Amino acid sequence: MLTLLTYPRHGDVFSLSPFCVKAALLLTYAKQAFKREDLSDPRKMPHRKLPVLRTPAGLVPDSNDIRRYLETKGADFDPGLSVREKAHAQALIRLAEDTLYFHVVYDRWANETVWPSIRETYFREIPAIIRRPVTHSIRQSVCTGLAFQGTGRFNQTERSERLEQDLQAVTNLLEGGSFLMGHQITSADFSVAAMLQAMRSTMVETSLVRRISDDPVLSGYVDRVFQEAMPLP
Repeated sequence: MLTLLTYPRHGDVFSLSPFCVKAALLLTYAKQAFKREDLSDPRKMPHRKLPVLRTPAGLVPDSNDIRRYLETKGADFDPGLSVREKAHAQALIRLAEDTLYFHVVYDRWANETVWPSIRETYFREIPAIIRRPVTHSIRQSVCTGLAFQGTGRFNQTERSERLEQDLQAVTNLLEGGSFLMGHQITSADFSVAAMLQAMRSTMVETSLVRRISDDPVLSGYVDRVFQEAMPLP
């Protein structure tokens, strides 16, 4: 059986990592039997990150490579799409994973209200006596990365305005259809829905959590995607 190496569950959420959630959605939708194995420290994994899929042939790192692996086994995540529509779906994946994702990271790591919960949840395996100094260094590194990427350079109003443009684009695409490309779920939905779910599942109720949770279009969309790939282990 396949094994998905993933960050741990948080309550009813498969994982706090949207990329681990995406991988689980892909596996389930492809009707591939798998079990989960929770890890908190990915440093020994390829690319030093999760998710990673353990297969009979070896480890498959990264959610995009997991998708490619499943496609070699016969899965089709873009049924009926034209070449142009597949390009559109790929652009939406990049919107989710290279833009929306960093709003999730900022809300969890740079938000002073959320950080104590992140510290105690993500790093609970670090002994309490050294947890604060160790995680402070990790947090500084993440925030430096956010500034380098760009999201961390904007003030709250500027970040919200940019995010709102992206969320409105997703909302517009859902007009008249259940999913981003119409009435059929596609590869784009697994990335975008996983990211929106991450936005609404941060353990402290921030303005970003409320933005998604209180939006019937976006929140309803997330629920539909997950219903298509139920149940997640």
